[in-house]
Amino acid sequence: MNTVIGERIRRLRLDKGKTQEDLAEVLKISQSAYARIEGGNSNSWATHLLAIGQYFEIKPEDIIKQDNIKVDTINTNNGALYNSGTINQLSEKLIEQFEIRLLEQNVLINELKAKIGQLES
Repeated sequence: MNTVIGERIRRLRLDKGKTQEDLAEVLKISQSAYARIEGGNSNSWATHLLAIGQYFEIKPEDIIKQDNIKVDTINTNNGALYNSGTINQLSEKLIEQFEIRLLEQNVLINELKAKIGQLES
């Protein structure tokens, strides 16, 4: 899963002509942390999904959509290449976690708006 998402993010970045450093700066992470996301060695992409979607002007769910996804080759952690074929589903647990994070973000935004309102009063 991480490898598929990382590959999609890499393709988006390359299509826009940006470097890993460019995206790392946007996400406020190190280039090496960003490289781990693209390489499929980290699942922290989920934390940055909204920012990635905004940067590329796409819906975050387009990055993790359940449609058939064609990825020609994937480089595994041990360096072996294999053909992933077509992936028909994403993990329901991953989608559930993303939805929870979105709800948590909305709660935080509302709390911050309330605090700003108190300060302005």
